[in-house]
Amino acid sequence: MNSTENAAFNLQIPQEREGTGLLETVDARTNLAGSNKMEILLFSLGTQEHFGINVFKVREVTNAMKVTRTPNMPAGVAGIVSLRGHIIPVLDLSNYMNLDNARDYERATMMVTEYSRHTLGFLVEGVNRIIRVDWDKVHAPENTMAGGGNLITAITELPGGDLVSILDVEQVLANAFGEDVVGTVSKIERGHELCVFFVDDSSVARKTISELLDKMGVKHLRANNGREAWERLQGLADSAAHSGTPLHDQIQVILVDAEMPEMDGYVLTQHIKADQRFDGIPIVMHSSLSSQANRAMGSRVGVDHYVAKFDAAMLSETLRPLLAS
Repeated sequence: MNSTENAAFNLQIPQEREGTGLLETVDARTNLAGSNKMEILLFSLGTQEHFGINVFKVREVTNAMKVTRTPNMPAGVAGIVSLRGHIIPVLDLSNYMNLDNARDYERATMMVTEYSRHTLGFLVEGVNRIIRVDWDKVHAPENTMAGGGNLITAITELPGGDLVSILDVEQVLANAFGEDVVGTVSKIERGHELCVFFVDDSSVARKTISELLDKMGVKHLRANNGREAWERLQGLADSAAHSGTPLHDQIQVILVDAEMPEMDGYVLTQHIKADQRFDGIPIVMHSSLSSQANRAMGSRVGVDHYVAKFDAAMLSETLRPLLAS
């Protein structure tokens, strides 16, 4: 992208992503709920690879500004910037991802992201365009299945055949600033008789949710993406029907992420709500996409409760009465 194109894009995106403009833009996209589609902002790190990030996690795109180094910055964090009166940390993604060209280009663009109640700037070579893809065309790369250190959460394909690596912003946040600490959580009486089924494509989130449920003394089953979750839930429902046992006796709450490869949490919720075998089992959406628009998307498809990642106290207090009912 040349400088003229980049400047035009920078003018366009902040206007859409600040103040009421941001809300109007995101609200206009709530019709994606239930369509199993996502929108990806494509960006470049100066290599041949294509990278992307969920549009809902990007607050604005602007020209890079002077980054100030401060003492005791986490490893990989380039420094801090002042953006309209707010001090935010900034990551140079090329350096952070150990790309060979990390210092070979003049950094021209900063993506300001907002997720899991954190604001973080990403220095990139440039942004390209927004594309809309089907979640069932988004797949987890095999080399990330065994561990949580990889910063790419999924892969999708452009119409011309080029692959796009989608950034795992939750993993970036955990690596740079430490994983969320669950803290002290009181156990639920007879929690060993209760079970939460949860699904999340982030290894960081799965680990933290498991820790929270363990501290609550509650059993749990899990899946890594929406399609896997739906297949497992159907299997549990079939088994319960065959044995004549109400499914609610086996699973008391279903906890879903919003954005997942293969099938997103909105479509998964629609499937669950359309199947009478799951009647009486509440669905809690647990997502780093915590804007009012995303909550509205969840409400449209039947989500019973919405909790922003990752607030251990809020999640446990949301689950507690649902497990006790």
